[in-house]
Amino acid sequence: MESHTALLIIDYTNDFVADKGALSCGGPGQVLEPHILKLADEFVANGDWVILPTDVHTPNDPYHPETKLFPPHNVRGTWGREFYGGLSPWFKEHQADDKVYMYDKTRYSAFAGTDLDIRLRERHVDTVHLVGVCSDICVLHTAVDAYNLCYNIVVHKSGVAGLTQAGNDWALDHFEHVLGATVED
Repeated sequence: MESHTALLIIDYTNDFVADKGALSCGGPGQVLEPHILKLADEFVANGDWVILPTDVHTPNDPYHPETKLFPPHNVRGTWGREFYGGLSPWFKEHQADDKVYMYDKTRYSAFAGTDLDIRLRERHVDTVHLVGVCSDICVLHTAVDAYNLCYNIVVHKSGVAGLTQAGNDWALDHFEHVLGATVED
């Protein structure tokens, strides 16, 4: 039976999570690791899709809007862009699985400027489960686009963190009350 569900692990990289990351949410992002890995294992065991949309940048790109907003981060080929903690070996172990894949994104939303929508529709996915960071930036913008594209959205509260607790709390409320997402632990 074909799965209609995908887990999106958004931007769970050293630059966004590790203590020395260029744009890190720190401890709140680090404690997500066991929950994200547990979900990833469950999705793989169920034959569901696990997709890792991962931010990539060129330092000081004069044409990218984030250059004016944030320090250089998630630069291709750097430690900062590597998956954080246990997600790195997990991905290496599962990357040969045709239902697990990582791809580059250059904007907040995993849908902006990518073929994610086409890939999901080709695979008959109608429900996206969202985890990763930052809940108030990239996870939020991905959720807004998923809403506008008519996907069912599930946000795992124990799988997302923001740059601040206030931002995370606002995003969780927005997911549920404005985007109609299911917010679960």
